[in-house]
Amino acid sequence: MHELLSAASADAYVDAMRGTVDRVATRFRTTTQPFSGASREQLQALVDAVDLDAPGRGTPAALREIDELFAQHAVWFHDPAYTAHLNCPVALPAVAAEAVLAAVNPSVDTYDQSTVGTLMERRLVAWTARRIGFLAGGGVFTSGGTQSNLQALLLAREHALATAPGVRASDLVVLATASSHFSVQRAAYLLGLAPDAVRLVPVDERGRMRPDALRIALRHVADDGRYTAAVVATAGTTDRGCLDPLADVADMCDAADVWLHVDAAYGCGLLVSRTRRHLLDGIERARSVTVDFHKAFFQPVSSSALVVRHTADLRLVAHHHDYLNPAGEDEPNQVDVSLQTTRRFDALKLWATLRALGADRLGEMVDATIDLAAAVHDLVADDPDLRLLAPTDLSTVLFRYQPDGLDDAHADALVGEVRRVLFGSGRALVARTTLDGRPCLKLTLLNPATTVADVRHVLELVRQTAAALVERDDLLRPDAAVAL
Repeated sequence: MHELLSAASADAYVDAMRGTVDRVATRFRTTTQPFSGASREQLQALVDAVDLDAPGRGTPAALREIDELFAQHAVWFHDPAYTAHLNCPVALPAVAAEAVLAAVNPSVDTYDQSTVGTLMERRLVAWTARRIGFLAGGGVFTSGGTQSNLQALLLAREHALATAPGVRASDLVVLATASSHFSVQRAAYLLGLAPDAVRLVPVDERGRMRPDALRIALRHVADDGRYTAAVVATAGTTDRGCLDPLADVADMCDAADVWLHVDAAYGCGLLVSRTRRHLLDGIERARSVTVDFHKAFFQPVSSSALVVRHTADLRLVAHHHDYLNPAGEDEPNQVDVSLQTTRRFDALKLWATLRALGADRLGEMVDATIDLAAAVHDLVADDPDLRLLAPTDLSTVLFRYQPDGLDDAHADALVGEVRRVLFGSGRALVARTTLDGRPCLKLTLLNPATTVADVRHVLELVRQTAAALVERDDLLRPDAAVAL
């Protein structure tokens, strides 16, 4: 059967991959903006026109259709005018490794399905643990920060129930902040904690957890007859890109003997920075840490991990099944420490990247994005038409178009309209969010090849779009069209 990848279809595999790579490379060479600008209605019509019940067209035709239907209208994160979300361009060796793991198709749930792949993943987890400062840490690769945070809070819940006599799940509290990732709230819900289990600790003017407020929050939990299962600190908040004061937070957690989880999904790139690693000081005192390699290490999605200081903590939720990982079996089965069973060998991509580029080079690339954000902050601060709204520790820029004479209400209305018009043109993608109750535009700069001139061009598109909307008084019209 030449439909399946095997020795018999190896030549057909070469032809299919060669044609695919050529078409993707052509897209990279010729794509001049991050999105085609096709409307949702146009894209829906293209998708609906495909008859999925029709006879097969053959591999070459199917792959050409993918190029024309998907690649032509995909969002291209490598384009310097893509400045919206936490999506990064990907390292070339990681893309090649992705092709290998897709073809071989290992599952790293049990050793007998992955062999050396299991050992390579464990080595990378140990490498990451040492970078964090865990001398004998463990962990597992996950699908992303949401799953990593879920597993961390699951471990914290089980630890609390096992070590605090008489405590029930309904008694447990998780302390976080309004800047924490929404997955903390979702994890509490999935773990069956009380509806009010997540309590928000007050933050400072930069959205960082206040240690003095944490001390008070911990005391209030105890006074209410509840039990703090975990404190979630953030090393790289999604909007502001700021880091909680990890060492001070760790002091509070140590004093109260509380599990500290650090969500470093965004800020984990600092682990390989030779100039900014100190921003993570205190992370080594956490009990668990989330890292997202597909945000800060330029890896294709998905590539995340949960790392714990004590490997024994992973056994809090271990399960054994005779058909898969019998108890007492002397094999390094990763399903013992994972929420997933079948699981991709996503560690291979990071392995290839580290071996090809080296950790120091990755750190330089991370630093380049933060340096770029600092330069753009200066650019926005000096612009009379733009307002810089918040500083950052990483690579976000929060701002809005509001020249003198434009009131807050109109500036508020402009935020969503500017983003919509730019997205509709496909020429630049920016994000929007809310800061202190007011809408604002957001740039997330994760491309080390992007220059200040590239971002200046995006800002100029923002300015032109906003000015045209103001001139036409079209701020609240959903059908407003602005020529770019």
